[in-house]
Amino acid sequence: MTLDLEKLNKEQRQAVVLDDKNALILAGAGSGKTRVLTYRIAYLCQKKQVSPLNILAVTFTNKAAREMRARIEALLGFSTHGMWIGTFHGIAHRLLRQHASELGFDRHFKVLDQDDQLQLIKKVLQQLNIDEKFYPPRFIQGFINGKKDEGIRSVDINKHEVDSEILKIYQAYEVRLKADNALDFADLLLYAYELLQHNEVVRSYYQRRFQYILVDEFQDTNTIQYKWLQCLKTGDNTIMAVGDDDQSIYGWRGAKVENIQHFVDDFADVETVRLEQNYRSTQTILDAANALIANNMGRMGKTLWSQAPIGEKIALYEAFNERDEAAYIVGRIQALHQESKANLKDIAILYRSNAQSRVIEEALLQQGLAYRIYGGLRFFERAEIKDALAYLRLIALRGDNLAFERIVNVPARGIGAKTVDTIRQYALDHDLSLWQSACEMIENKVLSSRAAKPLQSFMDLIDEMASMQEVMDLGQLTRYVIDQSGLLIMYQSTNSEKSKQKLDNLKELVNAAVEFIPPMEAVDSADELLVEFLSFAVLESGEMQADENTDCVQMMTLHTAKGLEFPYVFMTGLEDGLFPSSRSIEAEDRLSEERRLCYVGITRAMKQLTLSFSKVRHQYGDVNYQIKSRFLHEIPSAYIKEIRSHTANKKPLGFGVSPFEFIKQQKEDNPFKVGEFVNHPKFGIGVFLKAEGQGDDKCYHIDFKAGGGKKVLLAKMAKLSKL
Repeated sequence: MTLDLEKLNKEQRQAVVLDDKNALILAGAGSGKTRVLTYRIAYLCQKKQVSPLNILAVTFTNKAAREMRARIEALLGFSTHGMWIGTFHGIAHRLLRQHASELGFDRHFKVLDQDDQLQLIKKVLQQLNIDEKFYPPRFIQGFINGKKDEGIRSVDINKHEVDSEILKIYQAYEVRLKADNALDFADLLLYAYELLQHNEVVRSYYQRRFQYILVDEFQDTNTIQYKWLQCLKTGDNTIMAVGDDDQSIYGWRGAKVENIQHFVDDFADVETVRLEQNYRSTQTILDAANALIANNMGRMGKTLWSQAPIGEKIALYEAFNERDEAAYIVGRIQALHQESKANLKDIAILYRSNAQSRVIEEALLQQGLAYRIYGGLRFFERAEIKDALAYLRLIALRGDNLAFERIVNVPARGIGAKTVDTIRQYALDHDLSLWQSACEMIENKVLSSRAAKPLQSFMDLIDEMASMQEVMDLGQLTRYVIDQSGLLIMYQSTNSEKSKQKLDNLKELVNAAVEFIPPMEAVDSADELLVEFLSFAVLESGEMQADENTDCVQMMTLHTAKGLEFPYVFMTGLEDGLFPSSRSIEAEDRLSEERRLCYVGITRAMKQLTLSFSKVRHQYGDVNYQIKSRFLHEIPSAYIKEIRSHTANKKPLGFGVSPFEFIKQQKEDNPFKVGEFVNHPKFGIGVFLKAEGQGDDKCYHIDFKAGGGKKVLLAKMAKLSKL
């Protein structure tokens, strides 16, 4: 089969037929980098007669590796079975299996996944008699993996630069791994580097073996991956790095954007080729993306352009609140699907935080539109949400055995599996619930004092939470439970993006509780309201999302969207503090990464792009006034079509109400006067300051002089009375 290079543009062809020299291919979004990589490998095999055995191709996902191999074989017309194509971890694993003995391992070593690693860390903490409350296992896991990604083992750490207990845990953990003939994921890369760094025979063999090394998504490499590649370079082989510094968005998990920037200096005689012609988006979308990313300093420089039509302007919707935002998006999707005959699978909704999905999911369900959370779970299916709901379920019904088992030791409070097994057996023997069994076993001293003490503390906590139902509304109770249970601090203790997402989800659960409206039948008590809310959560999680083969709207975080493309894209929540995130605003490097994330989101769109932000957003049960994202100010107005309000689709309560209608309605429907004294069952007497919003979002501003100062309460849950 003859390779047809005429299918490539000038710059793509230049990259494919490069002489034997190191190269940096700066591949802009939608510029055909996968085509360049596959054609380069096919060109080497077919035109330069290079054996596939002498080529190493590294990608970042198994899916990308499979796709690359399939496309290469289609171009060549024969199998590339012997070629080393895979992820960094996959190739490192293959390397270590062949050379385990050189590192003192049995070649049948096992690899721990993230959960296995966490369990081993917990065992090490128990072995060292270290309290998990002070040294949370997830924090330790993040610390160890972070050090290994930097190439730092416990013996390399200065004992004066880190907590002595953490260093002790790291040391004991490494000993335990060695004894168990096990490696964790970070070990795969680190041991592969150490093998190449310290074993000259092995290093020389692979330097000669791999005459051509190609690395995709180079901007996502971390420290140890970069060092690993440096070990393989010689004056006789060549390395082609393909990537885009403008799409480096994984700094929070160790990726170093500076690797792609340093490549030219660290790998001698590097030729740089820029792929700037975009085959995905309209020129208007590209112009907006170019203008945005130009605000980042230290870029390597690249301007995307297209031969496609200019296209329509980017729609920018200014919503009153997140429900209005969701209603507008769903209304536009309905129009695209019904009037423009667009397939739902061609429509994507992108958001910065997973927690933002809940309100949009609800709006889609109300309108009967199928959707799928790409690369994630629906809101009420997420583990941290199920944990919080389990606390509420046990408060509502002590006989809920599933809830009891789920959270009796979450967060860890010293109630081991053996104790739970003993309670379970007692319950079976005496036909009791787990809660009743625990009560009897404590009272009758069936359990040892060591086992009974943390169990009694847990049961006292549930009883205390339950007692707050009479003085708190549903939103306040949910917030109280998340705080007092320890779930909040469990995720606050680990400063990772994943933990932050879980925290955001827990806070969004409070919003769900605040906004909850029970069915039309009367709810006479706080107990009944809680039961109705829990039933609502079950029903919501029972609404199964569409499977992969169904025509459905695609929902995902902006990080998940990288590498994908859709004709119609909605980017939501463009507000300072949300996007860019609050943690990034004060740090220039983090802000630059957030801007790159916005750039990635914009360049996912092929035909139409809609951006949106809210003036008001509920966060952790509070009403916050939002500031339009600085990123929106960085996109020239010439590319934007502003939409300030929308009055269509007003039927679903709380959706689609314009700011103008809101102002009018709140004047017409206000039971309290400014300056009037009011009473609240928890906060006491206060002065009514103002009312704001309408419907589900109507809130009261009150100054409780003696009960906590100024507060904003949702009207429907405020339980205010006039004095």
